[in-house]
Amino acid sequence: MTNEALQSEIETILSKSKIGVLSTAHQNVPNSRYMVFYNDGVTLYTKTSIDSKKVAEFQENPRAHILIGYDETKNRSFLEIDAHVEIIRDRETIDWLWEKQDKTFFDSKDDPDLCVLKVTPKAIKVMNDDTIDTPQTMIYD
Repeated sequence: MTNEALQSEIETILSKSKIGVLSTAHQNVPNSRYMVFYNDGVTLYTKTSIDSKKVAEFQENPRAHILIGYDETKNRSFLEIDAHVEIIRDRETIDWLWEKQDKTFFDSKDDPDLCVLKVTPKAIKVMNDDTIDTPQTMIYD
């Protein structure tokens, strides 16, 4: 499979799947939780509270692992994403996400506790996909 076809399949899964499992490694112990993700290409965004445990964990170790897909895809394909997480508080990103998101958990985009986790993939592995010979991994710089 070409990199272009693999990239296309990754973006297809990301466009259909919004609920995923975000995992951190705090003091060498995994910690996972469901999150709602929105994508811009392969970059994922999710909102959270600046006072949340996950923010503290990412401040200590910005590496994350995400599982996303499966139920929303026609062949139960999913992605395993190895990523770097940034904590974002800029108005442009918050405005963009507020327009796309489901408006749960926060009453206003001006809530002082609202922040965004920007998830930049290092590698994305496509799993369980009938249309390609899986698993296959796309590496990002």
